Amino acid sequence: MTILHISQPVDGGVARVVTDLVRGQRAAGHRVLVACPSGGRLAPAAKAAGAEHLDWPARRSPGPSVPAETARLRRLVRQAAPDLVHLHSAKAGLAGRLAVRGRVPTVFQPHAWSFAAATGALATASTRWERYAARWAAAVLCVSERERADGLAAGIEAAYTVVPNGVDLAYYAPAERRAARLSLGLDLSGPLAVCVGRLCRQKGQDLLLAAWPDVLCAVPGAQLALVGGGPDQQALQARARALPEPYRVRLVGDVADPRPWLAAADLVVLPSRWEGMALAPLEAMAMARPVLLADVPGAREQLPAAERESALVPVEDPAALAGALAAALADPLDCARRGAAARAWVTERHDTRTMVERVDDLYQKSTSAGQPTPRVSARI
Repeated sequence: MTILHISQPVDGGVARVVTDLVRGQRAAGHRVLVACPSGGRLAPAAKAAGAEHLDWPARRSPGPSVPAETARLRRLVRQAAPDLVHLHSAKAGLAGRLAVRGRVPTVFQPHAWSFAAATGALATASTRWERYAARWAAAVLCVSERERADGLAAGIEAAYTVVPNGVDLAYYAPAERRAARLSLGLDLSGPLAVCVGRLCRQKGQDLLLAAWPDVLCAVPGAQLALVGGGPDQQALQARARALPEPYRVRLVGDVADPRPWLAAADLVVLPSRWEGMALAPLEAMAMARPVLLADVPGAREQLPAAERESALVPVEDPAALAGALAAALADPLDCARRGAAARAWVTERHDTRTMVERVDDLYQKSTSAGQPTPRVSARI
């Protein structure tokens, strides 16, 4: 089978999911192409995993460039002649469905619904678009049951399949905390919380900084590391400098490999405002580190049952975040115990090999159905 992945964004969790799919699909003998912008990590990572890269210059957000991006994508699809197109995230979902219009079996994977990131008229327009564009997808692939339920609640009638995100368990293997801290030049004894994610409103690092003074009052000596780059980096740096004891907060910037930071952590925290199912918490749990998450779509499902009360806080609630952070960081032995249980959970439920197999099953159904795309009502 010839598979064409189309993706924008080109960094973060989406890029890692696409790369994992490419690696598994190439191992299964498929021809795999990835159309995405040349900047960012996805293009080189996909090529290293065995894909052919097609340059698709596209901005991350919708705007006046969409018609030209759609026309360019239409030419790339003709050039690739795929058996199936897999669209990743909102921007590729927009341009890809406009370009292909169901003429080739198409799987759309939101990686969090576009309307979850918007308010007012933009949220309404995004919802109406998703309702209309569902006609041009043989399947809508969600990474959590909550993401699927949110689509249904928004009136998006589609052939849904849920395949939770997976991680490479050999790559994200447990590592010794002390050695990781030595390699990073960190304090060896102080409790450390780490947040890995793009520095942007979605990931909620501003909420984490708002909560941090209360954490320090409860756990003197605690440290915080924000790992990642993004559009909010300067604003977050300014907020961190204004904190009491600002030297206890480190903005690391973008890193090619977050594993040393995950290994160094006592706790990994991600106070997102919205998600489909975030990948960073799964990677942390695979490395035997416990997590603290905002109760967004996908979060509850990716946690062991025993963690679903203590490891979740309400969305956009810095006070609750501070309390849960302080409680966890005050007990590093319990963090270690929880981390070991998290590793066992991810091993059982979130192996990337299982994800690849289930996506391949979906491809087979989508390409063998005869009719490329289901007909759904044009509710708009």
